[in-house]
Amino acid sequence: MRILVVEDAVKLAGLLKRGLTEEGYAVDVVGTGVDAVWMGTEQAYDAIVLDIGLDDIDGFEVCQRLRGQGRWAPILMLTARDGYDDRVRGLDCGADDYLTKPFSFAELLARLRALLRRGGGERPALLSVGDLDLDPATKQVHRAGTRIELTAKEYALLECFMRHRDQVLSRSDLLGHVWDFSFDGDPRVVNVYVGYLRDKIDKPFGRRSLETLRGLGYRIRDDLAAPASR
Repeated sequence: MRILVVEDAVKLAGLLKRGLTEEGYAVDVVGTGVDAVWMGTEQAYDAIVLDIGLDDIDGFEVCQRLRGQGRWAPILMLTARDGYDDRVRGLDCGADDYLTKPFSFAELLARLRALLRRGGGERPALLSVGDLDLDPATKQVHRAGTRIELTAKEYALLECFMRHRDQVLSRSDLLGHVWDFSFDGDPRVVNVYVGYLRDKIDKPFGRRSLETLRGLGYRIRDDLAAPASR
């Protein structure tokens, strides 16, 4: 899942990026409201962590501009303000949740998971495709009751597929959601990681749920038990 962090305090921005990256998210960071509006408009994010106290335009204005552009990624607002009026204003301008500084990283993660479940369409607590289950809270993956160990990037790729089950996702789609904005490597890395996933979620179980549609991209679907193939 791809997250935009909007925070002008360099130290806090760095801590959030490192922590979220370690949790398997792809993270872009900006420090101004203008950059936040541009990135949030031009890129497809799964959620936005937005500080209110920015130096150019504040988080309320950023939120309003994004909603005015039809960008509906869930927004979690961060602020040192804890007044009732500020919370009301933040929610009224289109934010989905509100977290007052100082906060625990564990709480921020829990709130993000809640937003991801309900934002942008159906987001159930447990993602399932046939007998393949993914729990975003524990980051555990099981197939037919057997636990599957994945790296952080493999997990992020699988979560993206499962949140868009039965949809064909191009290599560009996957790069946009799983790798961050600064990625400038070989886009064929997607092919490599799809292969890694197949080796873990399909081949050991005699399945072929992760499909390649030549010239279009990839999709995950519920399939009948059959020998896996590429």
